[in-house]
This record gives sequence, C-alpha cells and structure tokens, in this order.
Amino acid sequence: MPWGRNSGNSDENSPPRPSLWLRFQNAVVEPDGPDVASTSKASDTRSVEELQAEIKTASDKERAIGLIAAPFAALIAFIIITTLINHDPAALLANGQVNPRHASVSVYHELLLVLLAMSVVMMVTALLRKRFFLGLAMALYGLATFNLHYWGFGVPFLLFGAWLLVRTWRLQQSLKLATGDGQAPRPQKSRPTPRTSAPRANKRYTPPT
Repeated sequence: MPWGRNSGNSDENSPPRPSLWLRFQNAVVEPDGPDVASTSKASDTRSVEELQAEIKTASDKERAIGLIAAPFAALIAFIIITTLINHDPAALLANGQVNPRHASVSVYHELLLVLLAMSVVMMVTALLRKRFFLGLAMALYGLATFNLHYWGFGVPFLLFGAWLLVRTWRLQQSLKLATGDGQAPRPQKSRPTPRTSAPRANKRYTPPT
C-alpha cells in the first residue's frame, strides 16, 4: 500500500487535537473530577513547611515580572494620559453647546495619579515578594487601561495578574491537601439513650388476701 494512504489512515484514526482555548483552560485552571484531588496530592511531593514558605514569598521569576512591569506601567500611564489630553475634544460645540465628550484636565491628572499609584504598588509588592497583592495590582491596572480602550497595554497586565492569582490559589489548594484541609474532624455528639421506666402499679388494684 502506498505511503500516502498509510499516513492518511493514521491521521483518521488518531484522536482530534484539543482546541487552543481548551489547552489554555487546562493550563490555567485545573480540571474538575473525582480523582483530581488524589492525583494532585500524589504528584506534589512538597512538604507543608515548603508550601507555607512558597505561599508567603514569591519566587524569583514572579518577583522579576513585578520589577519589570512596574516601571513599564508608569511609562504607559504617562503615554495614555498625554494622548488623552492631546486628543480631548473641545469644551464647546459649533452651536455653542457644551460638549459631553470633553473632560477637564484635572480629571486626567487624577487618573494619572491612580495609575502611578498602582505601578508603585506593583514595585513595592514585588520587592516584598507578595504574590497575591502583586497579581491583584497588575490585574486592576490592566483592567483600568482596558477600560480606557488601550487593549494592547491592558491585556498583558491582565494575563500576568490572573496567572499570579491562579498560582496563589493552586498553592493554597496544595497546602489544604497536604494538611488534610487543616481541620480536625469534629466529634459527633452522642445522643442520649431513652430511659425505660418500669410500669407503675395500678392504684385501683387490690392484692388478694
């Protein structure tokens, strides 16, 4: 049989490849199932002390992401606010009415201060190795720039922030599995046994003499 036919049959018999969205979902979020807890517990060989230390402090890679993202966030904030001020429409329309799309310069300056504060929070949390707060600050910054219709600047911060938050959640789940949910089973309350009372003597009954 020709080689081309063999390759065609093997392609037909092979299982279909998962879509890009399914592969991204499996990489970011663990799939649900009855054996997921036991499988993750068996694959994770870290001790409770190691998991607690990893939860408290971010890794060098995560810290480097925050230290790189913070100055870029400040630079992007200046670029966005300057562009918005330069392209802001006039305060009055041609007919003399107030333009509803016009915004005061002070509003843009306040927005700039908010974005710069988020970049400072990124820098501080990265220096202190606080993974959860770093991911939260990056996600909020990405959401803010995304709402300003600068999607190219907002999407990377959203992705990295979501990755840090999901990583924090996974470490918490691994710690719960390692410690047995961290809760001791509650003792069951014993139910009181019903008392069996002896039959009372009938007052009307007179014993024979």
